[in-house]
Amino acid sequence: MKVLFATTNPAKVEKYKDRLEKRGVELITIKDLDLNFHVEESGKNALENAYIKAKTYYDATKIITIGMDNNLFIDELPEEKQIGTHVRRINGKELNDDEMIDYYTNLVKEYGGKLTAKWVYGMVIYNGKEKKEFTWSKSNFYFVDKPSDKRNPGYPLDSISIIPEYNKYLVELTDEEKKEYNEKTNDGQVIDFIVNSIN
Repeated sequence: MKVLFATTNPAKVEKYKDRLEKRGVELITIKDLDLNFHVEESGKNALENAYIKAKTYYDATKIITIGMDNNLFIDELPEEKQIGTHVRRINGKELNDDEMIDYYTNLVKEYGGKLTAKWVYGMVIYNGKEKKEFTWSKSNFYFVDKPSDKRNPGYPLDSISIIPEYNKYLVELTDEEKKEYNEKTNDGQVIDFIVNSIN
């Protein structure tokens, strides 16, 4: 079965595509369909933004659509400075991967060289009649002010994220370590959610 993933982020697609194929789900992207229009992500949290994306692209294509968004929270920041839904949009500007690394490493420097971070994810699958929702989080990591030389296009903050149990940058984990880490952080449940929601 074909399902549309409403994202232009290559890292998100790569993360799920192969594993979904093994379960009989062909993930296509808005790039595959040569679609890309501006979606106003005006939701208050990751789930609301995921729904906005899923519904917008379903309405345009009539293909079952997955919307996904993530919010970022940092323990050391006061409430008024929390990133929340605006991970890439800083002061009204949409940052590219390099600009994000610059912005967040400077933020880490400003707050003492290490920031305890947490991602909260929202995923919505919309089929024109109903929406299915799933949310999860990843919190066992911190940001540092010196980035790795390695990059994960679409997920630039992997280059400044240290995973304490491996004492390595997230972007430098081996395939085996990455698999182990992802299993601990609900990736298997995400795949199950997608497969169960469309069948």
